[in-house]
Amino acid sequence: MSLVSDTIEAGGATPPVTVKVWDPFVRLFHWSLVTCFVVAYATGDEIEKVHLAAGYTIAGLVAARIVWGVIGSRHARFSDFVRSPREVLSYLRDVVLLRARRYLGHNPAGGAMIVALLAALIGTCTTGFMMTTDAYWGAKWVEEVHELFANLTVGLVVGHILGVLVASFEHKENLVASMISGRKRKAD
Repeated sequence: MSLVSDTIEAGGATPPVTVKVWDPFVRLFHWSLVTCFVVAYATGDEIEKVHLAAGYTIAGLVAARIVWGVIGSRHARFSDFVRSPREVLSYLRDVVLLRARRYLGHNPAGGAMIVALLAALIGTCTTGFMMTTDAYWGAKWVEEVHELFANLTVGLVVGHILGVLVASFEHKENLVASMISGRKRKAD
């Protein structure tokens, strides 16, 4: 007897039907980016070679994600989740009122967060690279802007995590698990 059959017989309920949402590239990108950002942020000026390697890896990951955002699978494409500011604000209002619509892919706030995170990471990587060039070597303002972008990214990450927790609670679904498995409960 299969595990599903045992569950149905023992509990009298069928497990929820799930569908593939996050492709392997999106999941690998997400968790690789998390790892590299933590390493880059933790090493800072202390372990320069590790910091630079993590930073260049982040730049490569972001570039690959931008390409995948154009040619990738349905829910990975920017056209699937980038919404107007009006739609994002309307969605956030609905979140506060606990009546936000569930999305199979990214919700409007999640889409806005992805764009903000990518922009902040591009700023961090660009200024980090600038500090390695002859033209900007030792330029204090570049280092300060680099740190500003890195800290902005940390703030966005905190907002992202809070958004994931709120959406998981509101829609009774573990979004972290879905970014590991690639699957979500079928649309309501």
